[in-house]
Amino acid sequence: MPTVLRCVNVCRRLYTLNQLTAQVLYSPLSMSSELQKPDNTDKSAEDSWSLNYVTGNLFSCPKDEALAHCISEDCRMGAGIAVMFKQKFRGVEELKEQKKLPGQCAVLKRDGRFIYYLITKKKASQKPTYDSLRLSLEDMKLHCVKNGVTKISVPRIGCGLDRLEWPRVSEILEQVFKHTNISITVYSLPVKAETTVMKENMRR
Repeated sequence: MPTVLRCVNVCRRLYTLNQLTAQVLYSPLSMSSELQKPDNTDKSAEDSWSLNYVTGNLFSCPKDEALAHCISEDCRMGAGIAVMFKQKFRGVEELKEQKKLPGQCAVLKRDGRFIYYLITKKKASQKPTYDSLRLSLEDMKLHCVKNGVTKISVPRIGCGLDRLEWPRVSEILEQVFKHTNISITVYSLPVKAETTVMKENMRR
């Protein structure tokens, strides 16, 4: 009997030893596998946002991209690139009916894409603030996320007749959109062409 018990005990020890060995050998692999799993998941949306620059006519952008620019609450659009938006997309009464205030964003839908009107001031004769621009961009972002908009083309918003500074505006754009998958393309006309357009569309 003692011999049999000794054999049983030896077998038990060997079995326990094998279990411990298996844990040592395979646990790191398992942990490594678990640690690597996040790398195989989809990248965070903030990695896919972008701010791009193009020299050219804003209205030549791809037809599947949304457009955005700044206007006043009164929807006058009597100067600068706003005149071209009004001529091309009309809808002034439709915009007014939305009753948007400074810091909000009015929207038209034309030919399957959205046209965003960032309300950055109360009257056309006033100047916007960086805060009102930021708030209107936040409002536009909410609409974009809700409606699956991932591409927007814009002029240098707030930096024409409204006299905001682009370095700060571009920083606001990054702060607002960096946690999204929305790409923004900024269109700028060559200096001479821009000067001509601005003169032609001066406020009457």
